[in-house]
Amino acid sequence: MAHLIVLRHLWVLRRNRPYWLIVNGVFEPFLYLMSIGVGIGQLVTLPAGSAPSGTTYAAFVAPAMLATAAMNGAFNEMTGGVWFRVRFEKVYQSMLTTPMTVTDIAFGEVAAATLRAGAAATCFLGVITALGMVQSWWALLAIPAVVLITFAFAGAGLFIASVVREFHHHQYIQLVMLPMFLFATTFYPLSVYATPLQVVVAALPLYQSTELLRGLTLGNLGPGMGWAAVYLAVMGFGGLWLANRRLPRLLLG
Repeated sequence: MAHLIVLRHLWVLRRNRPYWLIVNGVFEPFLYLMSIGVGIGQLVTLPAGSAPSGTTYAAFVAPAMLATAAMNGAFNEMTGGVWFRVRFEKVYQSMLTTPMTVTDIAFGEVAAATLRAGAAATCFLGVITALGMVQSWWALLAIPAVVLITFAFAGAGLFIASVVREFHHHQYIQLVMLPMFLFATTFYPLSVYATPLQVVVAALPLYQSTELLRGLTLGNLGPGMGWAAVYLAVMGFGGLWLANRRLPRLLLG
């Protein structure tokens, strides 16, 4: 019955101006792309080996903005919307009076967030393609890659939403999310870091997401992309499994 959660979200979205979903998913990464990728990019030369020959700085930054859009869309929905519904609205308790189970709710919310964030991020992919920042037909696979990224952060976000107790605890989440956005090779390659720091940065989910999309949009394929896909799939399913174990305590306890 998880599909009923998805249908509910689609119905709410249809009633509440669905174009705002696209605007919110495209506007912020577009501003970063224009100001840093295009603006500051006029002053930047990419280090040798960081991207295929002829790649502009804007084209280097664009897939990172796409990964960030996918991450924020899914993760914020979980730690914002779902968390509020669990802690205050008590919507799910009403749903559980029907044949729907906690597992249905968990899978449904992750699927709905993946659909919403994936749609918005795909629109941003269309924007960077129209701006000439996509260099390979492999970018067609960026669409399922975006879905994978949104699923990974939706699953992890649902687990975090089940852990956070107070509203002010969201500040701690931002203490992780903002540095990850700034330092996970969003604006410069991994090679600028010392070797010990490279290991730490490479372990970040946004780094894996960026590397996957950067390889596809720039046509710079490599075995690391397969590892990134496995990493994100494990992250999504692992977060969903952990959340499914915690949610009964919150909704039935």
